[in-house]
Amino acid sequence: MIESPTRRTNRASRRRPRPRVSVLGVLGELLLTAGVLVFLFLFWQLFWNDWVVRGEQNDRGSQISREWDDQASDAGHDDPIIPEQPDDGEVFAQLRVPRFGEDYVSQIAGGVSKAVTLDPIGLGHYPDTQMPGEDGNFAIAGHRNTHGAPLNKVAELQPGDAIVVETKDGWFTYRYRNTEYVQPSQVDVIAAVPGHPDEDPVDSVITLTSCNPFMSTAERIISYGVLESWTPRADGPPAALTDGVEG
Repeated sequence: MIESPTRRTNRASRRRPRPRVSVLGVLGELLLTAGVLVFLFLFWQLFWNDWVVRGEQNDRGSQISREWDDQASDAGHDDPIIPEQPDDGEVFAQLRVPRFGEDYVSQIAGGVSKAVTLDPIGLGHYPDTQMPGEDGNFAIAGHRNTHGAPLNKVAELQPGDAIVVETKDGWFTYRYRNTEYVQPSQVDVIAAVPGHPDEDPVDSVITLTSCNPFMSTAERIISYGVLESWTPRADGPPAALTDGVEG
């Protein structure tokens, strides 16, 4: 009796040894899967989550501005109205920087702790520094990545760029001057006269502090601006916000 080709093929197939599963192969697949999951987590944490939170903070900022508009009186104020020192986590102002985007706005609250201010709100005011409009240094801190990354584009500032601090009474317009990079221990950058803690201030400046390089805490990026003008809320937003970015 002659076997058919089909039967011979089936019998041969049954006799073939099954491929062995090696420990190294399984470990490699697990590591590959873990790598993909880590990459997806980092993408979500550093990019997608920031886009979502940044959008929420922009929307919240617009809502706060509308509330302040509704509360404002028709009377203008020629002299700047200096906000009172805030409590930790108390929102008292907002930062608007045309260079960071037309819709950009980030809330500023008292204190610079991550848990109370920087992570949930955005920007924090160093308690021992001056308030916006005062002679001295209005110093604030914020993240460059994660939690909405309010100072993500701080390294892109160009001389003369507007840095506008909005309060319920109006807007303080500062003009960006320069940036320096320092060690985390160099706290004199937030002195009343930055870098010169023993001198008395004669100018009103703003100091933006964040970590550097990007996604690192090895040093700090420090950006300065000098007060140019005060605009009462009754007069509407300053030209720095309505004219857009030059250059």
